[in-house]
Amino acid sequence: MLKFDDKGLIPVIIQDADSGEVLMLGYADKEALRRTLDSGEVWFYSRSRQELWHKGATSGSILKVQSMAKDCDGDAILIRAKPAGPVCHTGNRSCFFQKLNKKDIG
Repeated sequence: MLKFDDKGLIPVIIQDADSGEVLMLGYADKEALRRTLDSGEVWFYSRSRQELWHKGATSGSILKVQSMAKDCDGDAILIRAKPAGPVCHTGNRSCFFQKLNKKDIG
């Protein structure tokens, strides 16, 4: 069984199915996971807009699911996907393009 947080969400890591590169982190509720499994394309729950979000619906950069797995504790999901374009809303291939340094921690 999956373990959702107190808001009914679970973190979802998106990994490029071909390269293994980590592309993004999002959150899903039960309905987003059902839609992902049914459609073969990734759905998330937008915490800022508080609504379901089909990745790529407006940009065309959909994520085609290749495999889905839960971690050993059932509190995170890994989706290996084939991206149809840049994954980050900034236009970058991955959301993880900024180097972390001490001043980021505060």
